[in-house]
Amino acid sequence: MSRSDAPPPPPEDVDFEDPASELEDRQSSPPEYEIATYPADFTLEVLKTKWEAGELVIPPFQRGFVWSQVQASKLIESFLVGLPVPSIFLYTERKSEASLVVDGQQRLRSIFYFFDGSFGEESGGRQTVFRLKGLSPLSPYANKTYKEIAATNEAASRRLKNSVLRAFVIRQLDPNDDTSVFHIFERLNTGGTLLHNQEVRNAVCAGPFNELLHELNELPAWRRILRKPRPDSRMRDVELILRFFALRHAGDRYEKPMKDFMSRYMRTHAQASPEQIEAFRTEFTRVVEVIDEVLPERPFHLYAGFNSSAFDSVAAVIAMHLNELPDDLENRYEKLAGARSFEGLVRGGTTDVEQVRNRKAMAERVLFG
Repeated sequence: MSRSDAPPPPPEDVDFEDPASELEDRQSSPPEYEIATYPADFTLEVLKTKWEAGELVIPPFQRGFVWSQVQASKLIESFLVGLPVPSIFLYTERKSEASLVVDGQQRLRSIFYFFDGSFGEESGGRQTVFRLKGLSPLSPYANKTYKEIAATNEAASRRLKNSVLRAFVIRQLDPNDDTSVFHIFERLNTGGTLLHNQEVRNAVCAGPFNELLHELNELPAWRRILRKPRPDSRMRDVELILRFFALRHAGDRYEKPMKDFMSRYMRTHAQASPEQIEAFRTEFTRVVEVIDEVLPERPFHLYAGFNSSAFDSVAAVIAMHLNELPDDLENRYEKLAGARSFEGLVRGGTTDVEQVRNRKAMAERVLFG
């Protein structure tokens, strides 16, 4: 889908300025990976055991479980009568050796729910009994729970437990990280709507750091800077906070494309310690308070919407100088924002290594020189 064909964002979303360089970076091809992929046939009983042991990890994703009971019932019937079922994709994480489900969440949850006897998660203190709905009235399994099938048809129960679901197991060999999982997830989970990069990260980087990003996204000062009271529907405001942390603390190691640089940083800090989380929280909170209190209103709506590059450079250098803020910071910022040279650094080639370094250097020189 081209940008011109894409539906307009909801009016409550942040009106980002998207220079061509940002769009190209967002849609850039992945780097070359050395990846091993091999098929593995698991029985449903084994998958259930792995799930209960925490060896199968279904990442939190915005849609959650969306299948209807009829859809899930058709899947279970396919196993019971021997029809083929589409494969799932599992990514083996380097450190934990856990299997991250990058495609197949709906199928796996349907299987686990049926064995457990309840359809979906508990809602309002009640759970829906999982009966096989939507089957032919002539089917011996119509409207049956797993317990009822097991009590009356031991062979069918055994056949279901021993049914095989093929998985394609993916392991990244080189480079020595897990960044390919972002690209794999993006390609396997787009459906009819392309996922934004931060939606993918949100799905595969669960943990304290991801939770912190969403917490900071609710800060009143931050919402005022964005000029939008509610979070962006595509998590681009959350991504902007990640961009701040990545360029603030790892900017000297920045490599293009920006989206992969941010993904590596988020992956590395996914399980940050409580002390790290508190330091991040304190830093970002203080930075946005300074921007909100000292800089002019709408400080980063400079040309044609919220300019991410102006924000990342200014916020990063303010974070570096929180204990030495000049009394005339507002005037200095107005001088910076009005400079044609700064406009060139934040509107063209914004993800190029030299542009990233030069706009940060200029912001530091004008604001704190």
